[in-house]
Amino acid sequence: MTVARWSGQLLNLFFPNVCQACGEALLKQEKVVCFSCLYKLPKTGFHLHDENPVSRVFWGRVDLNAASSFLFFSKGGKVQHLIHSLKYKGNQETGVYLGKLFGTDLQKSELFKSVDLVIPVPLHPKKQHKRGFNQSRSIAKGIGETMEIPLVTNKLIRIINTSTQTKKSRDGRWDNVKNAFEVKGVSSLENKHILLVDDVLTTGATLESCAQNLLKIQGVKVSIATLAYALV
Repeated sequence: MTVARWSGQLLNLFFPNVCQACGEALLKQEKVVCFSCLYKLPKTGFHLHDENPVSRVFWGRVDLNAASSFLFFSKGGKVQHLIHSLKYKGNQETGVYLGKLFGTDLQKSELFKSVDLVIPVPLHPKKQHKRGFNQSRSIAKGIGETMEIPLVTNKLIRIINTSTQTKKSRDGRWDNVKNAFEVKGVSSLENKHILLVDDVLTTGATLESCAQNLLKIQGVKVSIATLAYALV
């Protein structure tokens, strides 16, 4: 167990009812995020528009059915605190909770109504073993539960343990991940509309690589959903 995960679990043991966005104590009826922070979440509304900033990231790079992000990300803001809670403190409940909220919005969009399966961007087994969890899986789990769509975690596989994408250029990020994924059990995915889920969209290189592998399958459509939008 990593130090970050252990620390997060220890914090939750002694301070179980703290808002993961602002750190204030939660009321009895509040869960994960206090009502004040919940009301102020910077939602993008991208799910309602075919041509939005997220979908435009992938124009000319990969043929997607639709793409959206739930929240705007800003350094030092509440969304960063939520991502940090999930990714570095191991609070998977944060990811599931936000995924459920995101799924509620996606249900209102005609662009995502035909989705058959939810697939999170996978971690390499070594990295997942070290971290103890996959934050994208937590988000995808919440989305799938709300939309009543199966979560599939054993078909898209990360076969190369790539170095961190942080501080790499857009081209560098693509070179880092272009051969990092493969698909198992192709026949079970044929003619499916797959929702590919990740935590934060930056350059989109990792999602592009995943989508290109999935789109090699007969009849597959791919849509993308990320918890936060933070282009650099």
